[in-house]
Amino acid sequence: MQDGSEPVEPSGGPSTSARRLTVLSGPSGVGKSTVVAEFRRAHPQVWLSVSVTTRKPRPGETDGVEYHFVDDDAFGRLVDDDELLEWAEFAGNRYGTPRGPVLERLAAGLPTLLEIDIQGARQVRASMPEALLVFLAPPSWEELEARLRGRGTEPEDVIRRRLEAGRVEMAAEKEFDVTLVNHSVRQVCGELISLFLSNSR
Repeated sequence: MQDGSEPVEPSGGPSTSARRLTVLSGPSGVGKSTVVAEFRRAHPQVWLSVSVTTRKPRPGETDGVEYHFVDDDAFGRLVDDDELLEWAEFAGNRYGTPRGPVLERLAAGLPTLLEIDIQGARQVRASMPEALLVFLAPPSWEELEARLRGRGTEPEDVIRRRLEAGRVEMAAEKEFDVTLVNHSVRQVCGELISLFLSNSR
């Protein structure tokens, strides 16, 4: 995904560039994709990294927009060639962030947003400790379970795995710099852009 911006000269060293990286994470079903979609509609100037995944597209998803959809062999080659900034396996599928596009934009001093899972956020924290890690939390556990079941796109065994993983993911909140509670998409987007702009100065 291209943002149409012309590259600019970096405004500082590695720490300055890393501070321009904002990572949004949280348990499966909390609404990360919905928040990011609304965020991008309201703030199209913000560049969002598009992840690579081995899972099948859901109805309405387009390759290269929500994700780059690849098979297991192609994903394995990306891992072997160190072309992923982070990657993780979740609910039987693998997800990862292409390294090159992210580093290019950070080197140019351009604010960058990643929407990734908890494992991926930990990897980014290890390699880029100056990045801002934002945890998106549900209003309650009951609400998270209702959202997962309300999708209607996954079989019960997958939902159970996601719920089990969700309990573990919720416990990771303390590892993040900021927590935003997803009471409403509009409210979270407002809070996120405030954090994003502050982090990118």
